[in-house]
Amino acid sequence: MSQKAGATKAHTRGWTGSIVRELKRSHLYLLPVLWAAFNIFCVYWIVVSSLKTSREVFRDPGGLPASPQFKNFVEIWNVAHLGVELRNSILITAASVLLILILCAPAAYVLSRIPFKGSNWLIILFVAGAGVPGAMLIIPLFSIMRDLRLMDTLHGLILIYATVSIPFSMFVLTGFFRTLPSEFQEAARIDGCSEFGVFWRVMLPLASPGLITVAIFNFVAIWNEYYLALVFIQDPAKMPLARGIYSIAGSMIYTGNWVGLFAAVVIVMVPSIIVYMLLSERLIEGITAGALK
Repeated sequence: MSQKAGATKAHTRGWTGSIVRELKRSHLYLLPVLWAAFNIFCVYWIVVSSLKTSREVFRDPGGLPASPQFKNFVEIWNVAHLGVELRNSILITAASVLLILILCAPAAYVLSRIPFKGSNWLIILFVAGAGVPGAMLIIPLFSIMRDLRLMDTLHGLILIYATVSIPFSMFVLTGFFRTLPSEFQEAARIDGCSEFGVFWRVMLPLASPGLITVAIFNFVAIWNEYYLALVFIQDPAKMPLARGIYSIAGSMIYTGNWVGLFAAVVIVMVPSIIVYMLLSERLIEGITAGALK
């Protein structure tokens, strides 16, 4: 009996000790939990407000709508021409992300897997571009776009997005390519693969988690970006969704259609949420794979 009582007491002490340790570490989770709760509340409030009438938005900001007003989405879609802006956003985002991967993947492979004099300095130069404030790029980009006659064009905006996204993309991809096993590279060369064949057939498929990670981050950033679009796009027929939301928000002074604004924000949020939900596991896999290797 004494042995059994001693084992029970030891088990109790161990269980109590684990609880105490978790309580001591609870402050580490407090800030992320509060930040997640704040973001969830914001999304909830925007979605619920988009289904209310204008009177309900001001009378009961936090409550549920008496009757969901799905017509708010139809009205703002037709009035603000969101169909055209959605098409522009899809085209701009898809082309920009594809161009980023086409430019950065081969460059990151060469800089990280094929040593040559000055390669480390080139990597530092690429990554240093991430430290340049965005406001300092406006005037040089404006001058370049004007001289190239790419102002107020979709392909001009695509080039801008791809250019400003290169530093972050190179930082992630060079780090990921460095973690890949060199045995595969050497075996492919022994089998007679050219350097491009090694990259295309062997190393690029192995780096797919890193490519997906870069693609998701750039997709979310470009899809929601409006500052550069505000400067370089003035034609309403070429505006992306985020730029269109800015115009809708400015018109609220005269129309007061706040439920329409909330509905438009929901339309902008949905693609990012869907992409993240579908590819979140691959995103986490890409981040952790690069870190663990």
